Amino acid sequence: MSFGSTGSGSTVGETPPAAGGWREGDPNGRRRWFRGELPGASGEPALPLSIAYETWGEPNADRSNAVLVLHALTGDSHVAGGVEPGHPTPGWWDGLIGPGRALDPAEWFVVAPNVLGGCQGTTGPWSTAPDGRPWGPRFPRVSVRDQVAAEVLLADHLGVASWAAVLGGSMGGMRALEWAVTAPERVRNLLVLAAPASSSADNIALASAQLHALRLDPVGGLGVARRIAHLSYRSEAELSARFGREVQADGRYAVESYLDHHAAKLVRRFDPESYVVLTEAMNGHDVGRDRGGVREALSRVTARTIVAGIDSDRLYPLARQAEIADAVPGAGGVRVVTSPYGHDAFLIEVDQIAKLLTELLTS
Repeated sequence: MSFGSTGSGSTVGETPPAAGGWREGDPNGRRRWFRGELPGASGEPALPLSIAYETWGEPNADRSNAVLVLHALTGDSHVAGGVEPGHPTPGWWDGLIGPGRALDPAEWFVVAPNVLGGCQGTTGPWSTAPDGRPWGPRFPRVSVRDQVAAEVLLADHLGVASWAAVLGGSMGGMRALEWAVTAPERVRNLLVLAAPASSSADNIALASAQLHALRLDPVGGLGVARRIAHLSYRSEAELSARFGREVQADGRYAVESYLDHHAAKLVRRFDPESYVVLTEAMNGHDVGRDRGGVREALSRVTARTIVAGIDSDRLYPLARQAEIADAVPGAGGVRVVTSPYGHDAFLIEVDQIAKLLTELLTS
């Protein structure tokens, strides 16, 4: 963590903007909380830490049936379940958790935390700092490695010595991979979906445009950032097939209306300052940093590993997963999720992902 005076680099003021995100006093929903401190680096102060998380099923006597599910950039702990007070959106991987599904609560104790720096109950920019004011732009710059360090504290709190599986897609896949490198003895099985071993210049450049929009206008910029990002989440073929050059009655292209819709949805439920913090964490993602490079770092992984990518993903193409699969001992080749939906297929193609997860947990 870096407690530098610039924090996330945002220009948001110290009053929370009129944007989404869970706030103290809102309904808790299914959330539980772990509270502790995340140690600072190089003499920096510890960060007071609250992690919101949700669980399904019950742990067995030695906690060996615990599975860690990690969300993507604008996800949260609400992996499964409907819209309810405290949860404005339905579970984002609802098809994976439930009776008879890949993660059956009768067999598995499933844990899903909201990420450090997020806006759905875990410590983030609009949490209260030690001086009694919201952190706001003073919130420390955090890395994917810091986020995993916070999740290790949660695992300790839950008494989980090693996870039966750790899995995630996109930013969640970055954290899953970091878990397996940072604490290989605590990850028995690993599923990395549509994620890279490090963020590329192309990824950082795309994120830079989003960050500039947010710094010029935090709330309006969040909608612009979502429009930019969403283009990388879907494929050219899908957008062309769905919308073509169709013009609506109001004179706008149909694809413009589609992007506006997704922008408005995100502004209602997400915090612009958290978007900055999490995007910068993703930009800094590199499992090889201070570990002798990516291949050397991935050689530490001892988990049985499946690495999967999406054939139409233009954000993290299959070559990025091949780099991981080639370096993780015993991983073999990349498993390909076939889909026209681009990067977002890791959320959409639940049946294909369920098969991969079932294979991982039953072999």
